[in-house]
Amino acid sequence: MWLGHQLGRHTDQVVPSGFRDLDAQLPGGGWPKRVLSELLLPHPGVGEIRLLSRSLADIQQAGRLVMLFDPPQQLSAWALAQVGLDVAQLLVVHTRCKVIAGSDSLWALEQALKSGHVGAVLAWLPPRLRTERLRRLQLAAHAHDGPAFVLREMAAQQRPTSAPLRLALRPGGADMLDLRVLKRRGPPLETPLQLALPPVLSEAARSRVRPAGVQVPGFMPSGSPSALNEATFINLAS
Repeated sequence: MWLGHQLGRHTDQVVPSGFRDLDAQLPGGGWPKRVLSELLLPHPGVGEIRLLSRSLADIQQAGRLVMLFDPPQQLSAWALAQVGLDVAQLLVVHTRCKVIAGSDSLWALEQALKSGHVGAVLAWLPPRLRTERLRRLQLAAHAHDGPAFVLREMAAQQRPTSAPLRLALRPGGADMLDLRVLKRRGPPLETPLQLALPPVLSEAARSRVRPAGVQVPGFMPSGSPSALNEATFINLAS
């Protein structure tokens, strides 16, 4: 139970984020299970994977599967390993392909949530997603015994959400992330958080990084030899 001036405290229903300051502001002290956690981004690659990497690594170490749906670019296996993820135990599902053009690309995500057999889900959602589709995903997440992260465009902030937790992420400098809690079970958080992310680039490489046109750790250009292999979802029911 929680009151309007209190944070929810169901500590057995969360996964610690690995960031003490963030856990202090998340109801229960971590990422919630059985619901959607919505992350709003100005563009992919602001640090969202590094924000989640500690929790995802803990889930993998517990022997549970982590699924990634529709990352906007190919993932760098090397960079993911640098932040503690076991790339051999990641399942990357690409649903938006010509094979299923015109069908419901969120069907696979919904089924993964309903299965109850996945440790964590991370999904980049299509832009301008209808409210009822997000509500269906939220209902499916009730069967998911783990965190479910959906990443959306920053403009979605102007529309209501059925997700109990909504955060806005922005880059805050080299290996830093600015985070605003827009919605949570409890009182609003007036002051943004600034989190130090796990570094991937070396000190020398960071000194050469320019603000624009930089390849963000976690992603890499398509076709790179160090890219993570992907699975393609084919809807056989269509």
